[in-house]
Amino acid sequence: MKRTDFYFDLPQELIAQRPSAVRGQDRLMLLGRKSGAIEHHKMDDLPSLIDDGALMVFNNSRVRRARLFGVKETTGREVEFMFLNQASFGEGSVWNTMVKNAKKQKAGMRYQFPDGSIGTILDDPQNAGTEFRFLKFDFPITEAWFEKNGHIPLPPYIKREDEASDGERYQNVYANQTGSAACPTAGLHFTDQMLDRLSQKGVERVFVTLHVGLGTFLPVREDKIEDHKMHEEIFTIEDEAAKKINQAKKDGRPILAVGTTSVRTLESAANENGELFSGTRGTRIFMYPGYKFKIVDQMFTNFHTPESTLIMLVSAFSSRENILNAYNEAVKEKYRFFSYGDCMLIK
Repeated sequence: MKRTDFYFDLPQELIAQRPSAVRGQDRLMLLGRKSGAIEHHKMDDLPSLIDDGALMVFNNSRVRRARLFGVKETTGREVEFMFLNQASFGEGSVWNTMVKNAKKQKAGMRYQFPDGSIGTILDDPQNAGTEFRFLKFDFPITEAWFEKNGHIPLPPYIKREDEASDGERYQNVYANQTGSAACPTAGLHFTDQMLDRLSQKGVERVFVTLHVGLGTFLPVREDKIEDHKMHEEIFTIEDEAAKKINQAKKDGRPILAVGTTSVRTLESAANENGELFSGTRGTRIFMYPGYKFKIVDQMFTNFHTPESTLIMLVSAFSSRENILNAYNEAVKEKYRFFSYGDCMLIK
């Protein structure tokens, strides 16, 4: 399939630059997975839209303050780094980063961060010609260091700098496992009150962890989507969560994944017979039309960017025609798009 098969025209004014005034006060589109039928709702309606017996699966990863600015010693210029994950080699602390103007950031160059600490780019032929660089420090980098030096890594389509309120609003209320370079944003619509309402209805929920890196968000540059290669992301499913999911499948109860990262986690951890396995491992899974889902029956998600791996994923779950029709309807009805925007339930 071609990348352009997943294009839709989106007016810039529909790209949400800030969250709704009150968390959870968003619009919700209900899309029939097979039929393509569309209904317009509000997030408050969600409990009435969830099937009896559904098991909801949330990603509890928390966003790290992973966007940092270092001053290059040789020029005094500020350079932007996105810290993705810690490498498993080298003394001290080595981090895999994505760097602005990467061609100019070469091995041996040193950068001073706000607290005075120094990071040095390592020689790495594997990353030559890419936007990625390994950055080495002489001491262990901790979450306290990120909190002191870093910024919330808002997506590039949000055309403003991060603000104090983003520290709370760009986190899910249930997030407790720090490690993501971007928020699993479908969860931003949930409040403690909504979780209580779901519990009162008898909706069971479990948590998995996938630390969002760039695998989910890097643009598809190849014309033929089958040629696109995903970057690895790390996920964890605890034994108890796997047992509950497997039991729900055996009982014929629907599995409702909250967010594409939960979908990727569940589908990556299952065998061809639809049995889910616990543990921690990496995934490069790329789902586009033709993919056969083994675990996920229903999906709660945001509206995604044109020609992205995420719109390809939801197209695989429903159909390209259903998704593009729904997105065009959302544009017509002036839904808000992307991370801080409105949401969709596909069932």
